[in-house]
Amino acid sequence: MPKNNNIKCVLIIGSGPIIIGQACEFDYSGTQSLRSLREDGIKTILINSNPATIMTDPSMADHVYLKPLTTKSIVEILKNHPEIDAVLPTMGGQTALNLCIEADEKGIWNDFNVKLIGVDIDAINICEDREQFKQLMGKLGVPVAPAKTVTSYLQGKEVAQEFGFPLVIRASFTLGGGGASFVHRAEDFDEMLSRGLEASPIHEVLIDKALLGWKEYELELLRDRNDNVVIICTIENMDPMGIHTGDSITVAPAMTLSDKTFQKMRDLAIKMMRSIGDFAGGCNVQFAVSPDEKEDIVAIEINPRVSRSSALASKATGYPIAKIATKLALGYNLDELDNQITKSTSALFEPSLDYVIVKIPRWNFDKFEGSDRTLGLQMKSVGEVMGIGRSFQEALHKATQSLEIKRNGLGADGKGYKDYDQIIDKLTNPSWDRVFVIYDAIQMGIPLSRIHEITKIDMWFLKQYEELNALEVEISGYDINSLPKDLMLEAKQKGFADRQIAHMLDCYESEVYKKRAELGINRVYKLVDTCAAEFKAETPYYYSTFEEGIRSKEGEFYTSNESTVSDKKKIVVLGSGPNRIGQGIEFDYSCVHGVLAASECGYETIMINCNPETVSTDFDIADKLYFEPVFWEHIYDIIQHEKPEGVIVQLGGQTALKLAEKLDRYGIKIMGTSFEALDLAEDRGSFSKLLQENDIPYPDFGTAETAEEALKLADELDFPILVRPSYVLGGQGMKIVINKDELEAHVVDLLRKIPNNKLLLDHYLDGAIEAEADAICDGEDVYIIGIMEHIEPCGIHSGDSNALLPPFNLGDLVMQQIKDHTKKIALALNTVGLINIQFAIKDDKVFIIEANPRASRTVPFIAKAYKEPYVNYATKVMLGEKKVKDFKFNPKLEGYAIKQPVFSFNKFYNVNKQLGPEMKSTGESILFIDSLKDDDFYDLYSRRKMYLSK
Repeated sequence: MPKNNNIKCVLIIGSGPIIIGQACEFDYSGTQSLRSLREDGIKTILINSNPATIMTDPSMADHVYLKPLTTKSIVEILKNHPEIDAVLPTMGGQTALNLCIEADEKGIWNDFNVKLIGVDIDAINICEDREQFKQLMGKLGVPVAPAKTVTSYLQGKEVAQEFGFPLVIRASFTLGGGGASFVHRAEDFDEMLSRGLEASPIHEVLIDKALLGWKEYELELLRDRNDNVVIICTIENMDPMGIHTGDSITVAPAMTLSDKTFQKMRDLAIKMMRSIGDFAGGCNVQFAVSPDEKEDIVAIEINPRVSRSSALASKATGYPIAKIATKLALGYNLDELDNQITKSTSALFEPSLDYVIVKIPRWNFDKFEGSDRTLGLQMKSVGEVMGIGRSFQEALHKATQSLEIKRNGLGADGKGYKDYDQIIDKLTNPSWDRVFVIYDAIQMGIPLSRIHEITKIDMWFLKQYEELNALEVEISGYDINSLPKDLMLEAKQKGFADRQIAHMLDCYESEVYKKRAELGINRVYKLVDTCAAEFKAETPYYYSTFEEGIRSKEGEFYTSNESTVSDKKKIVVLGSGPNRIGQGIEFDYSCVHGVLAASECGYETIMINCNPETVSTDFDIADKLYFEPVFWEHIYDIIQHEKPEGVIVQLGGQTALKLAEKLDRYGIKIMGTSFEALDLAEDRGSFSKLLQENDIPYPDFGTAETAEEALKLADELDFPILVRPSYVLGGQGMKIVINKDELEAHVVDLLRKIPNNKLLLDHYLDGAIEAEADAICDGEDVYIIGIMEHIEPCGIHSGDSNALLPPFNLGDLVMQQIKDHTKKIALALNTVGLINIQFAIKDDKVFIIEANPRASRTVPFIAKAYKEPYVNYATKVMLGEKKVKDFKFNPKLEGYAIKQPVFSFNKFYNVNKQLGPEMKSTGESILFIDSLKDDDFYDLYSRRKMYLSK
């Protein structure tokens, strides 16, 4: 039992819907925390309003409350559960901390005799209130940037006059850098100050002298009741100060610090953590370091909770920070806990890395027309990827290959910038693709000293880039037959993909693959073990690399591969890669359930994913985790190594589906629905023909592959016309056009962005009602798991619509058509597993918009609303273990459940906020109502027709 035997029941506060600045890393930490509490026999109560997460799965806590994150909900839960002894608010990001403070101010914790664990209110206030933090650092002798706190416009003007420009404005108590900005010129100051004061819930900002060009570092710490402190990970930002850490490329371990400064930074971090309050748990500390020989250190901030970086640090080191932080909150000491990876050493043990990790953020600027795409103090990325390699260069390449932005890595793909002025501009105004632009600049011959002068990125990183470019130049002088083995090996060790090497040698990727196989240059797999291989690790958590062969006594060359292949039957689940709009945490939910279901069927489960924020990449979810890019070359090599029975592609969103064609071509079995059926549903033209053959209504349509064909089609179809590309995600590129000029402009733009795409043009059913259905099919029987009706009219993307389960006014005739069409389409597509179908209803006639024979965004929502493990059932159907009729379906829902989209427009000023066919929401929440007379429903329904962007 834990040291504090008085704690028998704990309330955990989740982080709510996903927004920019607070994503699924808190689902990961919350899930780990719940599992950690249960290990100790502690009853768990969870409040979180996000239906898409694993954290809110009924199996995760004793009681899950899918309720709005308000003090009203907290009071209701505490009344229902007088047994709650303590609340743990550090796993739910800023949302949970703010709610905890509000409940404390209202005296709620005192009223119900609930103890705060894992942090204390003083610590939250000291860290969040910029003025208190500055004063404490002064007492401790920890340097901070010259700064003053202001609570009014006038005070702000005085401070600006005193300090001079450039300045930084930071809002107190905000999230993801909300309200923060750089001010370079006096004329911009008024607007930026107003923005900061408005963004802060207490209308307070800190104005400080800008440390432009200084280097930035983050440390992840844990502390126990005995004041033992361990530093789990030190992360260096490749981007200097001035770009939010969530938008920075980050590297672990730190690369460019002298040992003396590193030790000094450690000491300051420990001193800061020990001084912010009397609590046991985790915290994140950020520092700036001057980019000169003096290496002056300045403290930027400290967060007394698990953070985005602690999810990254956990995955980077293999040390489960949230799990251990939870144990510490219960009263355990670090030396009483086991290292979860080795099982033989103590948790009072700082991880050491014999590899490098690189994190690169993933942005979605294309969804925010008119947005400012430069990076700054306010976070704008929607997700991130992590690459693990034996060198910085290998890890950097693996991270760029994980981004899924049609790049094969750095350079060597013909997609770089060639215009000098454009390159200089992108380096000067930090852009989302700067990681690639640095390479383009070196390729163009711009000196490193000039790149450093503009970007202030440390010369060490730039020299790594320079080496990669030099290698590309050298390899380009050969052809596939003359390339020496040592150069091929060096290119692979530095992370170049086969596709990139093929580009350099002007040959096919398959030829490079064949050549390296002949040369014996094969991937080997290494363990992430927390201890640089000093102790044996028990957890199967791997990354790939390339090694020079060692000659054995017998004269044979061999390489060391730490991934031992068992003789069990295996299933590979492909993950969904980085979070983005249109493909978020709901696919991680599906992947985790798929892994668990395959395990229940007796398979050894293998997970491949590169997203550090997710539960699917936790070290103990699958039997084996390969933390690798969801990129063809990496996947194929793992499959060759493991030889699974098959691969599940239905659960990883568009990322996994896009790989189905290659898997099929290479003779690798796809579990469940076949590639042909998946392809048929994605190809807009072929799918419409299938509907025609089955006598199922659909809007008048035609397909076009050029602007000329599209204009000709427009004569046959009535405007408005909905233009939709094939094989896209989240409605990317979809638009409603109302005349030929708009049509031509949009088609030309689309085909420039997505060459050789088949576009579907269909007559847009103006004023139609939209509905969707999810079902499980085994090829013979179809079970509809849920039918939802959208409150917004047809034409707004389903991910941006408020959807009611079950429908509220469709009538028996329409419902019957939906059921009939769903069953017919599922069977016609030979679906084995999940399928989602979207409908437009006009004049009581049901038309088909599209069908996706895979897990959809709405499956977790339906599973939570009806309290049924649908993904588990569907996976067992995909694996051929069960038929639909083997399950006893028993959905339970009184009243209605509403899926409500959540947007992050506040991160983008002056952006078009109108909704249309392209998805813009970053997350969702669930709301249960007893009847349609509910005020919340009435409010949503009355606003349903506000704006449709054409």
